[in-house]
Order: sequence, then structure tokens, then C-alpha cells
Amino acid sequence: MSEFGGAEIFTPGEGGSGAPEALSEQAKQRFAAAGAAMKAIQREEKKSKKRDARVAKTIIQFLNDDRYTHFFVLISRLVARDCPSIFILAILSLIHEECLSVVTEYIKESTEGKEMPETQVAKSEHAETNALLVDWITRMQMVLSLDPQNILMTLMVDEKNIDGTVLQLTTFTLEEFFKSKAGGSRIITFEKLHPLTASILQTVFEPFLDVVEKRLLEERAQTENVLSEDEDQ
Repeated sequence: MSEFGGAEIFTPGEGGSGAPEALSEQAKQRFAAAGAAMKAIQREEKKSKKRDARVAKTIIQFLNDDRYTHFFVLISRLVARDCPSIFILAILSLIHEECLSVVTEYIKESTEGKEMPETQVAKSEHAETNALLVDWITRMQMVLSLDPQNILMTLMVDEKNIDGTVLQLTTFTLEEFFKSKAGGSRIITFEKLHPLTASILQTVFEPFLDVVEKRLLEERAQTENVLSEDEDQ
């Protein structure tokens, strides 16, 4: 599995103090993230795809939820990398009902009505929580399978490294999930969740990495050839 590199690691609660400066910075982050999402809407509406426009609008709805202020910068970074909005929603679908609804509908429409496989987990103290996590992982992988090259090309910084932003966003999502009733009302720190997140993303990405890594190697070889030709001239 590719290593997770790129963006620096954030920690929960960053910018969460009550100082006016912090609030001002938070407002700037929200404005920037919402602006980036609006540009995504405009791009996708130009494609005349009503479904894709709803996907982007759902991201804005999520950004307007005060519970998720620490998600703003990460989402805007992924949007700036042209990560398809539906994959961002697939990550957020673990903790946000509208995101879940949109992703479920998107998968159904894109797979000609194919339903997600029914989750079977062993009975245990956290059986329901585990089932929700398995469903979430399945959703992310199904969304990725619809357009793996396009999605992963926006997330990989090179043939061996995934941009760290997606790892951070997924970790924040897991942290919020475990704090909820559905997740067992447990407080698990960002640092402790980090290895679990990496393992989950490895499960999601692994089946599609070979094709993308091959394309990235080809692009790098082409770039090196062009540079070599320029030097020879």
C-alpha cells in the first residue's frame, strides 16, 4: 500500500479557542471552503448533471454545520485538488445523514439499481457499530470503483504517496463517529485513530492502486524525457 504523505497532520480542535482572532480565522476558513465548494458546483452544473450538482450542494450543507468547523480546511484542500465531490461525501457519509442519502442514491443510479451487499458481522458488544463501519468502507470502495483512476489521480502526490489530507479527513470522521451514540459514545483521540484510518484506506484503495501507479510512472517518464530533450537542445 502506498504511504500517506503530503499535507501536514492536523489535530482536532485546531483553531478552537474562544479568542476573536480564532473566530476570525475560523470564519475565513469557512468562507474559503464554501467558496471552493461553490466553484465545484459551477463546474459540475456546466456538465448539466443534476445529480452531481446535488452532490456538491450537500458538501456546502455539511460546511454550514457548526459541529464540523475543523473539517473546513481539509475539505477545501481536497476540492482544490479536484477530488470528485462524491468521494468526499462517501467519507462524510459515516456521520452525516444527507451525505449518506446522496451517496446511497448515487451508487444506486450509477450501478443500475445494484444494492450494497448486506453486512454480516459476528455478534459482539459492538456488533452494530462494526456493521456501520463495514457499510461505510463498502460505500467508499463502491464509489471509488465507479471512477478509480480519476479519483486516485487527484489523491496521489506520486506513485508511492497518497496526499495526507484524505487521511486526516477520514480520521476526523472516525473520531466524530465514535463520539456519537451509534459509535458507542467513545472518546478516541486523533492519534490513536490514525493507524486504524490508514488500515481502512488501504482496504479501500488497494484493489485500484496498480493501475494508477502505472499511469503515474508513465507520466513521470514522459516528463523526464521532455526535460532530457530540452537539455540536449
